[in-house]
Amino acid sequence: MWQLILTSIALGVGLSMDACAVSMSNGLNEPQMKIGKALGIAGMFGFFQGLMPMAGWLCVSLVVESFSQFEPWIPYIALVLLVIIGGKMLFDGCKKDGKKDDVHKLTFVVLLLQAIATSIDALSTGFSLVDIAGSVWWKALLSAGIIALITFGICLGSVFLGRKFGTRLGKKAQILGGCILIAIGLEIFVTGVFF
Repeated sequence: MWQLILTSIALGVGLSMDACAVSMSNGLNEPQMKIGKALGIAGMFGFFQGLMPMAGWLCVSLVVESFSQFEPWIPYIALVLLVIIGGKMLFDGCKKDGKKDDVHKLTFVVLLLQAIATSIDALSTGFSLVDIAGSVWWKALLSAGIIALITFGICLGSVFLGRKFGTRLGKKAQILGGCILIAIGLEIFVTGVFF
């Protein structure tokens, strides 16, 4: 049982790094963000980081063949979603006619796309959940829950850290946030396709 918990904690930290960077980018972009919204961002990332490995575990347990055909497309999907979102932030941040305090507001749809894009590569973690939890559903669920909690904590801290720096950077924070999202998309793509 301890091996399952420790492995899940390690997986949670590793899987949450993309979501951590995007959360920081969201905080940079909206330095006056309310605490409730920061909790919502961390909750969304935590939910999807826990959901994807669980979905991967189910796919491996039930429909291995179908999942194997989908897996090569994961890096491409993440790249497209993050480049579109990051590119829009970058474009809006570079516009000269915008007001100084005019920032790209994070909508539910954009947050949902960010959460999916940063967690979609965690689907393949379902393979390792099969090794760790076997076919015992509650062990897989416990592992996914630990991953979700770790991601929630890391992302919440990242949003607040981003807010702190976003206040100092002003509109440049939006440009930095867009660059971070594009870089994460490229990292997921390069890692998924070439390594």
